[in-house]
Amino acid sequence: MNPPEKIVRIRISLTEIAPEIWRRVEVPINLHLKGLHDVIQAVFAWEDYHLFEFRIGEKLYGIPAPGEDHGRRVLHARSARLAALIAKGVQRFDYIYDFGDGWEHGLVIEAVGDADPALLYPRFVDGARRGPPEDVGGPPGYERFLEIVTAPQHPEYREAIAWRGGAFDPEDMGLAMLRHRLAGVVQRREVGKANYEKSRMPR
Repeated sequence: MNPPEKIVRIRISLTEIAPEIWRRVEVPINLHLKGLHDVIQAVFAWEDYHLFEFRIGEKLYGIPAPGEDHGRRVLHARSARLAALIAKGVQRFDYIYDFGDGWEHGLVIEAVGDADPALLYPRFVDGARRGPPEDVGGPPGYERFLEIVTAPQHPEYREAIAWRGGAFDPEDMGLAMLRHRLAGVVQRREVGKANYEKSRMPR
């Protein structure tokens, strides 16, 4: 009988934002950082339009772009898995999305345990507040955006709502949408696992 799969509970918080925007997720311990990037994109409702980077100690992980890294060595995000990081004692690290807006996320590994065989992973656990819109201008731009969209009398209100594509409630996390987006990540992972197992079958 195979041992139960291990999962990692991670708390993810956007820095420089108050009140705090945060998420807690459970993911397989063998997930690589590219897979974790997909999870973060899903639960913060980012659209994956921009580059990303994990900063772990002195190392950077992302999607290497020769000639565009300005002398920095960026390792591929698929080359590091959570299990290896945890084995090295990593408990905290950072994820940066959209180098223009500069969205920095602080990640804390809270626990490692056995997966529940009745559940599918990655899994959303809890969190608070809606993630900022894409291309809003980073934390300062988001602060100004909130000043406008929460004040219908503001002269730029209609323009901001039209740009957003509808009303924006910063307190409504949009739980149904986040779970739907994460379900897509789970489905892609399950298909990948099935294809991998199929490729290992004797012919």
